[in-house]
Amino acid sequence: MTGSSPSEYAWYCLKTQTKREAIAAAHLRELEGVEVFCPMLRYRKATRRGKVWWVEALFPGYVLARFVLETEERAVMYSQGVRGLVRFGEKVPAVPDDFVEVLRQEVARQGAEEVLTVGPRITEGEEVELAHGPLGGVRATVVEVLPARERVKVLLEFLGREQVIEVDLFSLLLPRKPLP
Repeated sequence: MTGSSPSEYAWYCLKTQTKREAIAAAHLRELEGVEVFCPMLRYRKATRRGKVWWVEALFPGYVLARFVLETEERAVMYSQGVRGLVRFGEKVPAVPDDFVEVLRQEVARQGAEEVLTVGPRITEGEEVELAHGPLGGVRATVVEVLPARERVKVLLEFLGREQVIEVDLFSLLLPRKPLP
């Protein structure tokens, strides 16, 4: 990260109050001369109530804002939901423009404003583990993915025989995959 001249527009990382990223972003957007980017993740999660959609900040506790540090810092710092600027000692580093642009392009590719919808990526042949139920803890191999029904056919060994069973996609523990 590099710093920029204090009289130029630059992107900065702001700390927000816990779980208040969207509130901080909304108040920052009311300030003249301040541009805000607060990317959110939308994903399905299995709960006791069934599968529900969750939306949370891509960077929990932070938002990105573009402004002139020299003239707007005070207004930004006192905006509701903002706890402060990310600093390294006395230095306030700028976030590279190309980093923010790549994020914006990825969000725009999905056609949503500041919301990335993500889902489990699972492929045939992948090793998984059943998370709960009578077969909880049993390892299996994915045979077929049925995305429209959010189901997966897996091959597992049960009672000394290999069996293919169909399970809910959200009942599997996926192996950790390295980021591309």
